[in-house]
Amino acid sequence: MVQCGIFFFATDKSMQPAEIARAVEERGLDGLFLPEHTHFPCNSVSPYFKDQEIPEPYRRTYDPFVALATCAAVTKRIRLGTGVALVAQHDPIALAKTVASLDRLSGGRVTLGVGCGWNEPEFENHGHPFKKRWRVVREYVLAMKAMWRDEISEFHGEYVNFDPMLSYPKPLQAGGPPIWIGANSKYIPDRVAEYGDGWTPVGGYPTSGTVEQLKEACAKRGRRFEDLTLGLFFAPTKEDRCRALMAEGYTELVFAVPSEGADTVLPRLDTLAKLAESLKAG
Repeated sequence: MVQCGIFFFATDKSMQPAEIARAVEERGLDGLFLPEHTHFPCNSVSPYFKDQEIPEPYRRTYDPFVALATCAAVTKRIRLGTGVALVAQHDPIALAKTVASLDRLSGGRVTLGVGCGWNEPEFENHGHPFKKRWRVVREYVLAMKAMWRDEISEFHGEYVNFDPMLSYPKPLQAGGPPIWIGANSKYIPDRVAEYGDGWTPVGGYPTSGTVEQLKEACAKRGRRFEDLTLGLFFAPTKEDRCRALMAEGYTELVFAVPSEGADTVLPRLDTLAKLAESLKAG
């Protein structure tokens, strides 16, 4: 059955994370996903927005892990996810502990959407060259997985290097929270097949052949396609388009709601809850 989550830019000016999390759960929706930007250098521009101007919600996001902890405290059922966490903007050892702590304290409800982001100066402020961003993300994810999985973990790479060590708590989910790779490029299927647990394209309708590309990549890596999650952030809100995605193999649809107050957000959640109910009814 398809799962229907909500993507939300939680900021100091919007409906607060715990409030929307409670509302998402009350309406029978399945998850809440928060994005991440650690900061915005003043020279930041983006080809994705009008006049290259960064919208205010992007510049005011809460730390997603702190925000999701407040959501965990007021909910019991919904998934708590990042859409997406910019993992290379963290220390991987510290981030592994943060995520493991959140997963255990939430009762094993964390999904870690990961990406590297599009903002070159933001990324490079954290000490890595933008051209190497996916190499950094790969090593960070693999290192965190080792820390979550192994009682005594060890990792030696180009960007992460540690000798045998202990790291607790372990996540409640065996092996750690599922890793969904949120990106759209032609290289992503192979990355998902190597170290991801799911693929969730970001920012629009996926290109045709998405499922076939991922199946081919899984075959080359010796992984079962059926073990991966195929989802979509910023999912369409027309029922026929959602059903077309479901027929192609998508099992996670994450709908965006505006970064506004309750007066705007709650009616939107009501509409999406009705759509989700219809999709699940068959």
